[in-house]
Amino acid sequence: MAPENKYMKVKAQISFQYQTEKQAKIAYESLKPDNIGFLDSYQYNDCLICVLNGKSVRTILSTADDLLFSEMMVEKILELQEVSKLHKED
Repeated sequence: MAPENKYMKVKAQISFQYQTEKQAKIAYESLKPDNIGFLDSYQYNDCLICVLNGKSVRTILSTADDLLFSEMMVEKILELQEVSKLHKED
């Protein structure tokens, strides 16, 4: 493995778009604990914007992988909420 470059800074941005602003807020709040140290995120209308920072491409890829997995869980929860809401309306 190649040694990490002390002077390299790598930055990436991942945006998630939701059906509603409320869903984007839920995603933002749900993923907030993951933000510590490796990424900054904010909600803008119906989007969640995540800015990843690291010292190597490997670090960014690892952070992105963790973020995508966590966001997939948020999507599952949002889907369950929608299904539950539909059943209550019946």
